[in-house]
Amino acid sequence: MSDSREQPPASSGRDDLYRDPQPPAAFRFDAAVAAVFPDMISRSVPGYRFNLELVAAIARRHVQSNTRVYDLGCSLGAMTLSIRSALTAMPEPPADVELIGVDNSPAMIERAQTQLAAFQSPYRTELLCADLAEIEPRQASMAVLAYTLQFVAPEARAAVIGRIHDGLLPGGVLVLAEKVHEANAGAESLMTELHHDFKRANGYSELEIAGKRQALENVLHTETVETHEARLRAAGFDDVVMLSRHYGFCLWLARRCKKTTPESNQLTP
Repeated sequence: MSDSREQPPASSGRDDLYRDPQPPAAFRFDAAVAAVFPDMISRSVPGYRFNLELVAAIARRHVQSNTRVYDLGCSLGAMTLSIRSALTAMPEPPADVELIGVDNSPAMIERAQTQLAAFQSPYRTELLCADLAEIEPRQASMAVLAYTLQFVAPEARAAVIGRIHDGLLPGGVLVLAEKVHEANAGAESLMTELHHDFKRANGYSELEIAGKRQALENVLHTETVETHEARLRAAGFDDVVMLSRHYGFCLWLARRCKKTTPESNQLTP
C-alpha cells in the first residue's frame, strides 16, 4: 500500500557545485544551490533526515488549533512539509492551523512554492520571500529555525530569537537547529574531521570538501552550544533542551513560559 502522506520531494539534482578546481565564490542561496539543495543538505548535514522526523514528532505534541506555525529559513519547504504531513495524519488533527514559511532567497521560495503545491493539504500555507528582520511571528504555537541563524550576523541573532519568543503563545515552542563549534581546539578538530569523513562517505571528493569550506568562510558563522543556550534563556525561554546532536550539528527545543499571556499575541482578524 502506498503512503499517501506528504513526503519531502526527491532531489532535483546532484550536488557537484564544487568540482571546479578554481577558487569558489562566496556561498549564496542562488538558483544553482536551490537546484541541488535536497542532495546537498542530505549529504552534508549529519542527522538531517532524523531531524525532519523529530520536528514532525514535536509538531504532533505542540501545535494547537487556531494558531500559526513558522518555518523561518524554510529553503525548499522540507520542514514545512514534514510538519504539515504530521498534523494531517493525526487521529484528531488540530483545526485552523496556518503554516508560514519564510526565506530571503527568491530561488528557494520559487521552488518551495512548486513543491508545496504538489501536495494537497487542509492547512493554509503561505510562503514569504523576506529577511528574518522583517518578520514578527504572531499567535504561534511552534516556530522552526533550522540551519538559518548561522547565516545571520552574530550581532543580530539575539533580536531574531527575541522576536520569535515574543510571537509564541504561552507554552509555544521554538525548534532551533544549528551547526556549532567547540571552544576546545582539539575537540573542534575532531568534530571537523568526523564531519569530513561523513562527507567522504557520501561521495564528496577532497576538492569538493575544500571548495565548500572555502565558499562558506565568512558566510556561515558558528557558535558554541553554551552561547546558543544562553541566548535562548536570555530571550525568556524557560525550558531549553538539546534533543539531538550529530557531530557538530545540534537541535534544541525551547519552550516559552506558560505563565505569560501578553496581549500582543492576540490574533488580528
